[in-house]
Amino acid sequence: MKEQLDQLKQFALESLQGVTDNDSLERLRVEILGRKGKMAELMKAMATLGDEDRKAAGAAANEIKAAIEGAFATVAGRVESAARSERLGREWIDVTEPTIGVRSGMGNLHPVTQVREDLEDLFSSMGFIVADGPELESEYYNFTALNIPATHPARDMQDTFYIEGHPDMVMRTHTSPVQIRSMQKYGVPLRAIVPGRCFRNEATDVRHEHTFHQLEGVVIDKGITLGHMKGVLETVAKHLYGSETQIRLRPKFYPFVEPGVNGEVTCFLCKGAGCRLCKKSGWLEVFGAGMIHPNVLREGGVDPDVYSGFAFGFGLTRLVMLKYGIDDIRHLEGGDLRFLKQF
Repeated sequence: MKEQLDQLKQFALESLQGVTDNDSLERLRVEILGRKGKMAELMKAMATLGDEDRKAAGAAANEIKAAIEGAFATVAGRVESAARSERLGREWIDVTEPTIGVRSGMGNLHPVTQVREDLEDLFSSMGFIVADGPELESEYYNFTALNIPATHPARDMQDTFYIEGHPDMVMRTHTSPVQIRSMQKYGVPLRAIVPGRCFRNEATDVRHEHTFHQLEGVVIDKGITLGHMKGVLETVAKHLYGSETQIRLRPKFYPFVEPGVNGEVTCFLCKGAGCRLCKKSGWLEVFGAGMIHPNVLREGGVDPDVYSGFAFGFGLTRLVMLKYGIDDIRHLEGGDLRFLKQF
């Protein structure tokens, strides 16, 4: 039996020397180590041996089988390495080779990105941090923490995308949830802006889109007043539309501020004289703002008896449309290179 096992080992080693591909290797493995292979036949023949001879033959068989399996593993590695080298050689591309006849154009920043980065630079120079938050938001941060409980009619003002199977999660309808997150994360005093995408279930037209951009701002400290808020907003308006730009604030309800205001700037096209852009009023509505509601401060872990603050929100998409005279909001999310290459 020992002689037969040695012969099988010698046969396996000699046969493996000529193997160059996986198919040949698998056929040889089945022939020698398969369930009906040569090793299996020898193992069955051991049943006819006496106890002592069977014990000795079994030990020899296990040793030779392990040696054969090791040889197969070595050859398998060699075959795989050769196949990989062949594949890499076939698929190799010289990335430094110039493309003949095709000239790649230079990309440029999206107009929303250009205006956003310009405002980020302005606010950074005034000591604001640029904060960020999730676009998939909880109802708590998107509504409840902003003084909009489940029974508040203000929830009906926003056509919200709810997530199927997760009724407590929504695509954020504004960037205001980051107000609460920033208070909880950074504490007070706080100066932060939050640029980002928002989502509402809008019937799209030239003025409405399901995906749009906002830029939120928040300032919290001791002794903050409406006068501080007006000073910051005037600085932004003059930066965007020129040093002669004026702003006016008119009362407006927002559930997360008290008092709330609607912010308008003198029309940069007609300088307040009245034109088609401003609908002959001389003013353009560009932001909403107000003093942060005490309930919102409490949700952020801030004591409203010690600290006060203001918040404001620009429709970043609207600012871009006004700046570049874009008459259809859908161009900004359409991905049409003919439109985007203009900026």
